[in-house]
Amino acid sequence: MASSRRGGQAMSALFKARSTEACTQCAQARTVPFLRAATLPLQRRTYSAEAAAAAAAATPSSQDTSTSTSTPRPVATAPDYRIRAGLLLSRPPLITRDPPPFEAAFYLYQKRLNERLTGSFRRNVYFKPDTMLALDWRLQMRHRKGTPARDIGHYHGGKGANGFGGATAWDDEFLVGDPEAEQLTNQDQLRERIISDADLRVSEDGEPLPDADRVRVERPQPRRTAADEANDTQRLDRKLDRTLYLVVQSADGTWSFPTADVRTDENLHETASRALESAAGVNMNTWIVGRVPVAHIMRDVTPTKEEAFTSEKTFLLKGRIMAGQADLKGNTLGVSAFQWLAKEELAEQLPKYYYASVKNAMPER
Repeated sequence: MASSRRGGQAMSALFKARSTEACTQCAQARTVPFLRAATLPLQRRTYSAEAAAAAAAATPSSQDTSTSTSTPRPVATAPDYRIRAGLLLSRPPLITRDPPPFEAAFYLYQKRLNERLTGSFRRNVYFKPDTMLALDWRLQMRHRKGTPARDIGHYHGGKGANGFGGATAWDDEFLVGDPEAEQLTNQDQLRERIISDADLRVSEDGEPLPDADRVRVERPQPRRTAADEANDTQRLDRKLDRTLYLVVQSADGTWSFPTADVRTDENLHETASRALESAAGVNMNTWIVGRVPVAHIMRDVTPTKEEAFTSEKTFLLKGRIMAGQADLKGNTLGVSAFQWLAKEELAEQLPKYYYASVKNAMPER
């Protein structure tokens, strides 16, 4: 039994020695290629003309004999395209849009349906008898011909033509082209009808005032501004219900968003911010929404002696303006003019290939 134990120990020692030798050989075989690959320099891509020239100057010539022929070093070559970044700076809508004719007609139908289904208005709950407010309410009801709601026209709310039921009790729909329907769905007239209810119709003595002597409340500002009337595209107070975008005119007369070349040490959002500041000044309070581009533009360019690029890739990021205005004084991009334009106006100013690449990044409003 002792001899068998000694035989087992000898076999174990022999197996351990052979395993150690095999692992050592395997480790040597794997270590050499790994170390050789780790000594290779990293290949970097250059995105500007000055960086490409510096990389070409740093590349060793073919006459350099110090480099081993067995491990050739990779050559850093300049790309044949140029990368640019710009900012799609926008001013969001400031007021709601006017409803289209179908929506206006649907809203009128809903108002009349609500008037027909709800309970009648109890004036005694809201107005004390023989007071100025009660007198003003009677005057308003007389002007509306018995209709409590002020924006649905002369309507009897399901009580019938004479208040006792009748054939017109459920007649709450207008035909196409009805002049009364056009008045009730016209937003300007509807706004004036609602605001006129706040006019003072009764004097302090409780006597009705003539129409010329009524105290009018202040009306809101019109939806169309002086910039809309003059079609001044450099002002931000135009087209208040639409989104406006800043475009600049370069030295060759073409319109585009503020754009600049991406430097080797910059990210896209840093280049977009620098392009806006270089083109339109620093008198604007802006905010870049995100660092992910919302549009991508590609076009071919003609190589020159200074730059050998054959194509150009432009990435546009989204931004918002909160205050301020563009100022072209001292801009470094050669910008000669700027405009704030809506989407359909951009289709007329921007080149066709340019607008086709960015139109899907802009909402209809």
